[in-house]
Amino acid sequence: MDSLEQKKYPIGRFEIPFEITDQDIDHHIKVIKNFPKKIKHLVEDLSDDQLDEPYRKDGWKIRQVINHLADSHMNAFIRFKLALTEDNPVIKAYDEAQWAELQDSFSMGIDSSLKILDGVHKRWVYEMKCLTNKEFEHTFFHPQQNRVFTLKESLTQYSWHCNHHFAHIKNLMLEKKWI
Repeated sequence: MDSLEQKKYPIGRFEIPFEITDQDIDHHIKVIKNFPKKIKHLVEDLSDDQLDEPYRKDGWKIRQVINHLADSHMNAFIRFKLALTEDNPVIKAYDEAQWAELQDSFSMGIDSSLKILDGVHKRWVYEMKCLTNKEFEHTFFHPQQNRVFTLKESLTQYSWHCNHHFAHIKNLMLEKKWI
């Protein structure tokens, strides 16, 4: 893996697992549950100048990554609820890169997004812990990717997403010797 690829995908690209066991589901729910505290602990003492540092050349600033996480995980939770209440709904895709350039993502502080992550993840984990195996098989259709996702597949993707962006920020902080 070259240096740019490593910076873009520090834990590797996401791949949907061939099989997702009950133990895997439990593990991924724990990742989702623990993520808000983990990311807050990582970034809470960063200065505005540090938050404005991109995690790689031509990449998002740390502040944009945190605000993106709130946007993305709100959408993920809504997709879960749609899949649980509708028959294979077509979800609304959005342009993450353009959202990251809006002022609330580009220049606003991260406190609101950290609070959103905390609240959304609490609700999301509560709902997931109540699901049966059959309910984890509920699906939604993603029009940009032109494919159907089960909720358990989506869970693995968002668990990866947490770890993916955490690694972006932590690797930058290590590189800059901030930690």
